This record gives sequence, structure tokens and C-alpha cells, in this order.
Amino acid sequence: MKERILLCLAHMSGKEMDFIKEAFADNWVVPMGPNVTGFEKDLEAFVNKREGLPALEKKVVCLSAGTAAVHLALIACGVGYGDEVLVQSFTFCASSHPITYLGATPVFIDSEKESWNMDPDLLEEAIKDRIAKTGKKPKAIIPVALYGMPYRIDRIMEIANRYEIPVIEDGAEGFGSNFNGQALGTFGEYGVLSFNGNKMITTSGGGALICPDADKAREILWYATQARESYPYYQHEAIGYNYRMSNICAGIGRGQMTIVDEHIAHHKHVQELYCELLKDVPGITMHTNPGAEYDSNFWLCTATLDPELRIKNQENAYKQVITGAVGGAAGVTHASTCATTDCQPNDNVEALRMALDSAGIESRPLWKPMHKQPVYRNAPAYTNGVSEALFKVGICLPAGPWVTDEHVRYIAEQIKANII
Repeated sequence: MKERILLCLAHMSGKEMDFIKEAFADNWVVPMGPNVTGFEKDLEAFVNKREGLPALEKKVVCLSAGTAAVHLALIACGVGYGDEVLVQSFTFCASSHPITYLGATPVFIDSEKESWNMDPDLLEEAIKDRIAKTGKKPKAIIPVALYGMPYRIDRIMEIANRYEIPVIEDGAEGFGSNFNGQALGTFGEYGVLSFNGNKMITTSGGGALICPDADKAREILWYATQARESYPYYQHEAIGYNYRMSNICAGIGRGQMTIVDEHIAHHKHVQELYCELLKDVPGITMHTNPGAEYDSNFWLCTATLDPELRIKNQENAYKQVITGAVGGAAGVTHASTCATTDCQPNDNVEALRMALDSAGIESRPLWKPMHKQPVYRNAPAYTNGVSEALFKVGICLPAGPWVTDEHVRYIAEQIKANII
């Protein structure tokens, strides 16, 4: 197989160019315009659907990135200097970094074994403990849809409502995932979406924030457009941000929405094929929906390796510093001097990643828990060992729209061929 099999990369529908050409023809090459409002309406129709229940009435504001959506949601929830925000530890840094932008402190919550997402029991323990230690409640809760898997949002919302703490759902990886027939991002006060190049749909780069109503959406839009006041000159009474999505990117998004259902169905199909091909391989376990209420989009297909599983050339794991694009298309821009840290995947996971890479297959470890990241060494954390244990044994396998059945069979064959 000559071509390189990428982990996850969205593909175009053919409709995108129509919207882009229209934007250029109408001279809407700016962070506003008909594609932006059209994309927002498309997203609202998509996320507001509920199985067997009346549609919701959430509003969506398109932004420059999912990270921007987290940032503005925190501002809207009143997070400021000295506050604390409870956030899932098992996630990408975009879930937690915006907390620090505001001078607040992330308080990391470990995962439950079933979904790999925020543990509700630890969440409540942390709330009680932070109140006891600081004399005030955390200002927000951020659960994360890791690799598209829904979090236990029913329990999280019950706890959050009891303590009157707003929930910001980080559904950046969970666009198209549902819990009990309702879209992720629509349970809490706000819901974050991402349209990065490797997500379920893409706008090349971009994101959106699901808001509870039109008033809150207008507030977010105001912050996203430099918080300008309604004067015939530039008047600023609050700090705003240049976070609005461009009309060109939104045109791509409108085209992507015509094939979003195909993308989701394809990811689920790829997941099923991996499960079938690897079900009888000792030491390899695919992560699947924990129960009937979970409906993951399987943005990435993930597996765990038994620590006793031996992989070819395992003795050479971590012998060389990484210089390529492991962990994302942006690649590595800050070179490390050492190939190892005090918290890393087991040697067999790294050996399998190296073997797949040699076979033209991109894979990667799971996210390293935020409470184990050096930049957060002093942040409070409520842990149970689950995310650290999963990080040591987990690997992500290709699942994007370009991944064919033939590719999945080839990947499964390469995995089997490299087991000793």
C-alpha cells in the first residue's frame, strides 16, 4: 500500500467551492456574511434534533476556533482572575488553556473506566473539597467528549444543577455524538464545537459555541467582534476578541454539512470493522460504547494493549527523539532533548506506533492527562489512576473519511504481523 494512511482527515463534498465562489463574487471575504449566518442555521438544525422529543432552541455562534469557543464560554460564565474551573484531565490542552488565559486555575478531574471521561463521583468530591478549602464554589465545569465518546452527562448535570455551577461541554471531538438521543453540547449552559482539519467536518480551521438562547448568543457575538459599542466610532467598554469565523471558512462548513451524516456513518462503520478484525487478537481491546445511552461518533478509533503484549523491536522504543508530526498535522516545533518523561505510554505501545509508521500508517498515543503535564504541575487534581493507566496502554487508529475497508484490513494485518 503506497499511500500514507492518515489518522483522521475530513474530505470535501464538492459543494464547498460553490459557497466559496459565491463569497468572492459578492465580495464577502471577511469574518461575517451570508455563509457565516447560513452555517450557523445549519448547525442549529443539526444539534437541536432530539429522538422522540421536541427540538431544542439552542443558538450557535461560529468562531475562529474551538479554543476560542471555550474562552468565550468561560467569560460568559463569569470566570475571572483567582477563580477555579473543574475540567476533565484526560483531554487536549485546548480544554484547559483558556482557563489560564483568564487568570483562573484549572482543577483537574480524572476519568471513569467506562467512558474514559469525567468521573461524576470525583467531580462531586472535588466540588465539596474546593468549597471547604477556598470558601467558594468553582465557577464552571468542563467535561470532554474524548475521541467522540459521550460523557456521563446525566449525572454531571444533576451534580452541577444541585451546586448551581454552569457546565461548558467540550464537544470538540464529539460533533455528531449523542447521549440518550440528544446531541452533545446541548445539555449544559454552553457547548463547544471544533471544525479543525481533522474533525468530523472541517472549515479548515474554526469552531462554534452552542448557546442557550438568542440573548446569550448576542453576548458571545459581541465578545467575538472586539466588544464594539453601537456608536458611529469605535467605543469599547469591555475587552473583546477577534474570534469571528470568516465567510470563506463558513462556506467550506456549509458544504461539509451536506455530507456530515455520511462522515458519521463512515466513522461508525470503520469502528465496527476494527472490532470485527481484531476481536480474536489476544492483548488488543477496542474501546466501544459502554451502554445503550451512548452513541459515539468514533471520531478516532481507540484500542488498548495489554502490558504483557510483546511487539517486534519493542526494545528500541523511546531510543530516538521525535521530530515529525506525531500528535497532529502541525508537527513538532519545539525540539526536546530527551525521548522519555516520567509519564509515557508503555514500550509496546510506542513500538506498535513505530511499526505502523514504518508501514505508512499514522497512529498516536492517547492524550496525556493534563494533571501530568509539566505546565500544570501545581494545579489541583482529583485523580483515581484511570487516565494515567489508559495513557500507558492506549493507541489511536486511523478513522477518517479517506480510510477505506481495504485500509482497515491492512492496518489490522500490520498489527497482527508485529505481535510476537
